[in-house]
Amino acid sequence: MFDFTTRDIKYLSGVGPQRAAILNKELDIYSLSDLLNYFPYKYVDRSRVYNINEIDGNMPYIQLRGHILSIDTVGEGRKRRMVAHFTDGTGVIDLVWFQGIKYVLKKYKLNEEYIVFGKPTVFNGRINISHPDIDSPKELNLSTLGLRPYYNTTEKMKRSFLNSQLLEKMMAAVVQQIQEPLPETLSPGVLAAHHLMSRTDAIRNIHFPQNPEMLRKAQYRLKFEELFYVQLNILRYTKDRQQKYRGYVFRTVGEVFNEFYAKNLPFELTGAQKRVLKEIRKDLGSGRQMNRLLQGDVGSGKTLVALMSMLIAIDNGFQACMMAPTEILANQHLETIRELLFGMNVRVELLTGSVKGKQREKIHTGLLTGDIQILIGTHAVIEDTVNFSSLGLVIIDEQHRFGVAQRARLWSKNSQPPHVLVMTATPIPRTLAMTLYGDLDVSVIDELPPGRKPIKTIHQFDNRRDSLYRFMREQIEAGRQIYIVYPLIKESEKIDLKNLEDGYLSIRQEFPECNVVKVHGKMKAAEKDAQMQLFASGEAQIMVATTVIEVGVNVPNASVMIIENAERFGLSQLHQLRGRVGRGAEQSYCIFVTSYKLSDETRKRLEIMVNSNDGFEIAEADLKLRGPGDLEGTQQSGIAFDLKIANLARDGQLLQYVRDIAQEIVDRDPTSELAENEILWKTLKALRKTHVSWAAIS
Repeated sequence: MFDFTTRDIKYLSGVGPQRAAILNKELDIYSLSDLLNYFPYKYVDRSRVYNINEIDGNMPYIQLRGHILSIDTVGEGRKRRMVAHFTDGTGVIDLVWFQGIKYVLKKYKLNEEYIVFGKPTVFNGRINISHPDIDSPKELNLSTLGLRPYYNTTEKMKRSFLNSQLLEKMMAAVVQQIQEPLPETLSPGVLAAHHLMSRTDAIRNIHFPQNPEMLRKAQYRLKFEELFYVQLNILRYTKDRQQKYRGYVFRTVGEVFNEFYAKNLPFELTGAQKRVLKEIRKDLGSGRQMNRLLQGDVGSGKTLVALMSMLIAIDNGFQACMMAPTEILANQHLETIRELLFGMNVRVELLTGSVKGKQREKIHTGLLTGDIQILIGTHAVIEDTVNFSSLGLVIIDEQHRFGVAQRARLWSKNSQPPHVLVMTATPIPRTLAMTLYGDLDVSVIDELPPGRKPIKTIHQFDNRRDSLYRFMREQIEAGRQIYIVYPLIKESEKIDLKNLEDGYLSIRQEFPECNVVKVHGKMKAAEKDAQMQLFASGEAQIMVATTVIEVGVNVPNASVMIIENAERFGLSQLHQLRGRVGRGAEQSYCIFVTSYKLSDETRKRLEIMVNSNDGFEIAEADLKLRGPGDLEGTQQSGIAFDLKIANLARDGQLLQYVRDIAQEIVDRDPTSELAENEILWKTLKALRKTHVSWAAIS
């Protein structure tokens, strides 16, 4: 049988070595099978032909039939373009080319009949189509064209004329070569039970649909398969881990925990904190290794839950370790935890890159003898020289900032893996959590500690600076501090830094009586820390910064967060930044400053922020508006297999459905031995080989 997986793309008619190299680099397409698995992003109905007098500049793609009256070249140098005047007898339209002019002049003749296809726009009051597809009616049978596929292409591909039209021609050539059924990737049982079309029919109809109904069935089959294997991979791995690794059993909640609970607990735990602690205690006593994700908004009291979990480890004769992504955050955790444990006989130490010489040696020794019960640190904790006498619990803060390989190294710090609790203040929508962290059990702290007032969020246009400055003055006179955040986005870094510098200077001019500090990621660490310290100690009243403060400084006295160019931030990021205020008992404010010109989508996004303080609601909205690839810190690289057709924002229901099916299969066939599932395990193995899956070491 013809094997599409081993047939090199360069041997396909019209491709050759040069184009193959571009397809390899730009789209990761090496074989005919890779090409078949590159799916269209949309379809356009090519059976209808319009008249020119029916067209306006707002229509999507259209098709015309007529001939070219004349061709002119306009402009000089880089602004040179070619314009062909095209008519069908009901009117005239301009066809415009900015590139490939020589090729066009050679190819198209005056007064010959052509079918033109493209997107109409209006320029200087005239309707035109730029870089249209042009075919001879002899070559196109319009009645059979129907739904035409459109493929995403990159700039580099377009420069080599590797456009959607050419991809479609290549695809048609490959689909014609499917003489026998393609190897099936789902078992007969799964196909029959869930009424799925065969893989061969799905591949044919995803590229060249017979009709809209067949297209819908093909999309459903391919999305089902893709999400099913993502979930099967996670659940299979979780089952293996549970069978392979026993967890240390923490039998008792003893004297250290009880002393803390009776004497040191700063306030009554919220219902959510109690519920989460119960879930953690159950894991720690179960004999299974805990792998739990703890989600909770900034300020919801995750650190307290983490500390109480660490005290259970100490009560059972184990050490605990907490890892934070930055030195500032590690220092902050150290201060918080030492303060909470004040007067208790628990030794807590800090290990970061700045701890050197004798102090470092002392820590290494204290860990080996077991004298240090809690270690707080940054990446320094996972260095080979750091060893524990009995590490029983690892807590990872802001998990998306650590690579999976780094987390895996913590596992080797003891004879069997310690329990793992991963904390994040980035609310992750359920569909994404099931995919990115599907092997972790999820706990959520969804209420704020008593005494915290919800933050008031206001959207203000930048032409109202005077009233904004008046408000800032009132707050400073009342003894409060203020953050002003500017965007720093990689592609416009220079402009952004200039905006920040200009903003810093104008704030200093406007508030000469105040001490104003500035912080951004391009500064040296020591300089940044010194500026942050001035603000944290209350010596500086205003901090002008980029998003480096999103994770970090805890200043209870800062009650105002002003975000400049708020339209340039994602919702999750705005929510994270807003969480930097509202940490004291005073009423806090978050003000989004934007220009008046905003797209409808941006207005919608800011409206969601003004109306909601719920991180999960916001994250769900963000996922719907922006898609999963852009979510702060949760890029799809966390997913074991790249998603080619499914969309986590839109296919949430299907994801839950296939997860249940995958769970049932794993439960019924825990050792992957049943003949009826042979095809499933074989496909999973092949997928794991072609996509390195780090998900196995969360």
